[in-house]
Amino acid sequence: MTATAFAVRGTGSRQLAGTGTLLRFALRRDRALIPIWAGVTALMVLSMPNTLQGLYGTAAERADLVRQMETNASLRAMIGPVFDDSLGALTAWRVGVYAGALAAVMSLLVVVRHTRDEEESGRQEMISAGTVGRRAPLTAALLAAAVANAVLALLVIGGLAGQGAGGAVAFGLGIAGVGMVFATMAAIVAQFTESARLARGLTAGLLGAAFVLRAAGDSATDDGSSVLTWVSPLGWLENLRSFADERWWVLLLFAGAAVAQGAVAYGLAGRRDVGMSFLPGRPGPAEGRLGTAGALAWRLQRGGVLGWSIGFLLAGVVYGGMTEGAADLVGANDSAREIFQRMGGQSGLTDAFLAAMVGMLGLVAALYVVASVLRLHGEETSGRAEPVLAGAVSRLRWAAGHLVVAFGGSVLLMLLAGVGLGLGYGQKFGPILGACLVQLPAIWVVGGVAVLLHGMSPRVAMGAWGVAGAVLLIGWVGPALDVPQAVLDVSPFGHLPKLPGGEMEWGPVLVLTGLAVVLVAGGLAGLRRRDVISS
Repeated sequence: MTATAFAVRGTGSRQLAGTGTLLRFALRRDRALIPIWAGVTALMVLSMPNTLQGLYGTAAERADLVRQMETNASLRAMIGPVFDDSLGALTAWRVGVYAGALAAVMSLLVVVRHTRDEEESGRQEMISAGTVGRRAPLTAALLAAAVANAVLALLVIGGLAGQGAGGAVAFGLGIAGVGMVFATMAAIVAQFTESARLARGLTAGLLGAAFVLRAAGDSATDDGSSVLTWVSPLGWLENLRSFADERWWVLLLFAGAAVAQGAVAYGLAGRRDVGMSFLPGRPGPAEGRLGTAGALAWRLQRGGVLGWSIGFLLAGVVYGGMTEGAADLVGANDSAREIFQRMGGQSGLTDAFLAAMVGMLGLVAALYVVASVLRLHGEETSGRAEPVLAGAVSRLRWAAGHLVVAFGGSVLLMLLAGVGLGLGYGQKFGPILGACLVQLPAIWVVGGVAVLLHGMSPRVAMGAWGVAGAVLLIGWVGPALDVPQAVLDVSPFGHLPKLPGGEMEWGPVLVLTGLAVVLVAGGLAGLRRRDVISS
């Protein structure tokens, strides 16, 4: 071996020095995040075979479902095409796109948290002053994402092995493959922006673009052969055809994309200074223009509000447009009808479907409120809140600015969802809009829990994501599994009137609104009394 080869080898090892220690630290920090994301995603997947068995118990019913999907473009756009009538293939069809999307979100959160977040907070500069290689933080972040996706893949493979070992392996690896594609994509995006928030937003936007491309392709063809479908990593997952004569070579697309994007991320990481980016932020004006804490909160969160608003409007249009198709698909299937009625009330099938979609949008809006409220946590733990509070701004005024954006933003989201549903369906505009607004008290309760936890202690604030995840899981999976009503009632959404189609009940709405007020008041009282984290 030549001296040059020794030098290259030594340089490479120095650049990765400390990777193992950083990986252990990352996994310790994510000891709650990874199990929650992987567990919820796996539970969603593993609950589906029994649900489908109850809905389509005979081979004839499953074959009829496949035939109907071939002519239902709106549902193909939302879920994708189905390639076989076995329970395994129907499971991959029903939850594949969404399991892949959840794996992608989990992965991008892990990577950005351990790369750009660390640089933005200044911790990475301190760590890099020691015996830590230049590319060790990025390597540790990608390995942490790989561990998270491996755990998810193993859970899926083990849970679905009874439906067919080959299909289970393909499906599990496909979901993990989507996760790693977006992990390496987030690693690239993190090199171009100085803000972790922007890095997460841009990568999430790329995920949304991947979903739209796949949806457009699947609405045009019934076999996943569209070019638009093949452009999207989510389209690769469906074209893997798990449990339906698997196309194993598709896994090479995931591996190739992850390796290529990882190489780009490594190349970029070696060409910039720690804390800097290839697209540096623009300098602010010479004189400040934000006169209030509320204006600062809006400035910090307006991009997120805009993104969520566009998403809810488009989702409303899509869900409204597929209302008639969903009614045709359910047809005389009593089991499917019962699930929609458990989610949307004992009204006609169309109203029950609309109510179920309104409820789902309400559950997602609760995630927005939690994310927006926890911006308080991010500002405090990063040290940016301290100089604001050192001036003439009280804690309550500082918090109120963010809470107005959080709770007021939820009103805007549900209004836009109602507008979208009304435009997509073309009927019942007023009742649909009212049904969307009725979701607000339950959304505010979840947001109130986030305020309370942050007010108690920043250390427990992130537990609000666990609460939001549990509420989402109960509302999404509970009706399909026919869980007892007592379990559904744990969620505040379980107490809301089922609109449109049902009768308006003001009692639960007022009680939930009052509970939200109490939770917010308790959180603000705790914030006034405790110490603020100093940088």
